[in-house]
Amino acid sequence: MSTLIETHTAPNENLDAPAETAIKTTFTVEEIHQLLPHRYPFALVDRIIDYVPGKMATGIKNVSFNEPQFQGHFPGRPIMPGVLIVEAMAQVGGVVLTQMADVQGGLFMFAGIDGVRFRRPVVPGDQLVMTVELLSVKARRFGKMRGRAEVDGQLACEGDLMFALVD
Repeated sequence: MSTLIETHTAPNENLDAPAETAIKTTFTVEEIHQLLPHRYPFALVDRIIDYVPGKMATGIKNVSFNEPQFQGHFPGRPIMPGVLIVEAMAQVGGVVLTQMADVQGGLFMFAGIDGVRFRRPVVPGDQLVMTVELLSVKARRFGKMRGRAEVDGQLACEGDLMFALVD
């Protein structure tokens, strides 16, 4: 399996140094597990398909009928719980945070959510595509992100996620 590396050219006054810097723009599930502490059954991101350092990431979750939450939510009509959709968006945001040089080291946790709305059900067989954009970071400990989750191009969930660094 190949990993996409995008090369960006930046101005460089030192003519002896290379002018190009490789920036990783995708992450496999194994690489995500190196960045985030979540594990089965709570690891909710299968892949990062787009990443812009310090700004945003887009991740996917392939929703499977075999996931434990579908045993009780709801028998005969499985629907992914909204709180797990929000958590999946937060985990995509966690990838952005763990890659920021000025905020590395420590565990980021939810501090709140604002304006979260659910627009359509997410069911087994769906691929949830989540884009999370970093809005602000304060004192390298607190911040806010905006998340959007879609299935087949249709909005499933959106809202703002607040986080705090726990020592």
